[in-house]
Amino acid sequence: MMPHTAATRFQGGKRTMARHAAVAFIVGYLGILGYGLSAHTVGYKTYAHLGMYFVVWDMYCGWTGWESRNQILAEGESGQYYDVGKPPWGEICVYGEPDRRHYDIYGLHSYRIADNIARHTDHEPFVRYLMIEEAWSKKYNLPDSLWAQRFEEPREPRIYRRIRSAFEGDGNCIASNPSWSNWLMAQALGNNPRLQKDMTIRTPFMTTDQFARSPNVIVPVGGYGPFASGDSGSSN
Repeated sequence: MMPHTAATRFQGGKRTMARHAAVAFIVGYLGILGYGLSAHTVGYKTYAHLGMYFVVWDMYCGWTGWESRNQILAEGESGQYYDVGKPPWGEICVYGEPDRRHYDIYGLHSYRIADNIARHTDHEPFVRYLMIEEAWSKKYNLPDSLWAQRFEEPREPRIYRRIRSAFEGDGNCIASNPSWSNWLMAQALGNNPRLQKDMTIRTPFMTTDQFARSPNVIVPVGGYGPFASGDSGSSN
């Protein structure tokens, strides 16, 4: 009877420890998520260290509904254009199918990619390089079976193309434009009558607590000086 009693107590102790461990894990997990949600809500040290990335609830706020690709063209002295975005020795696909040139979201490295191809190929002298951004709605990435289930109209993708950046033959940047999604966002804000009206009667401010060393910094936008509490500014 004694060995049986000892074994029973041992099994009971294991179950108790497992229960306590499960409760501690759940409490700790919910506590960390609650801390991250509270920190994100009140703006408390949201970028204090790398660990905050895993608890702050804004990991995926930068996703867009647009798919984009970058094409790099070179203009020769004769006026003919050449595709210098695709190297003759093969594309470098780091993540998935897109080539590495498609990851240049700011349009700053297209010249280095094009110049590397130009130095290893035979061609006429180039006088200008252009990075062309192609953008289309991500809904057109759906397979035909899912498209037929969700949409009644035929699948006819509309692709928007615009010059993202331009460089001279020596690499000097002569033009740099915002991305398609940023341009759409600027147009939406600029064409908002309510925002336009508010800008004429108030001074716009931008909170920069996540970029400054001090806890909270209010920076006036547009070159206006700070106003005392209760004062209002004007916009030209």
